[in-house]
Amino acid sequence: MTITLYHNPRCSKSRQALALLEEHGAELRVRRYLDEPLSEDELRDLMSRLDADGERLVRTQEKEWQQVEESNLEDQEQVIKAIVQHPKLMERPIADDGKRAVIGRPPEDVLALVRASD
Repeated sequence: MTITLYHNPRCSKSRQALALLEEHGAELRVRRYLDEPLSEDELRDLMSRLDADGERLVRTQEKEWQQVEESNLEDQEQVIKAIVQHPKLMERPIADDGKRAVIGRPPEDVLALVRASD
């Protein structure tokens, strides 16, 4: 099974998650989501597989989020639209095996997908 890692190489947590997955021999597809942003449909699909609510998918400390009303965290469509407009708002890293997606905070959380495929 291939795991897609939504990755930002400038992020230390994202680099740590990538290293952990490689160390455990995971078959990987790395998607640099800032270079190749997700579409609304891709975000909806990803959110449906996350072990977390939409609020955890947003980096609320980013200045772009400060321009969005906080009440929008409760509306999945508003979260999706904000991330499409500003991809850097998406939390990172996220590992996705097509059945389940995990936010790598802490980075070790991504190993749940490797263990599930054993």
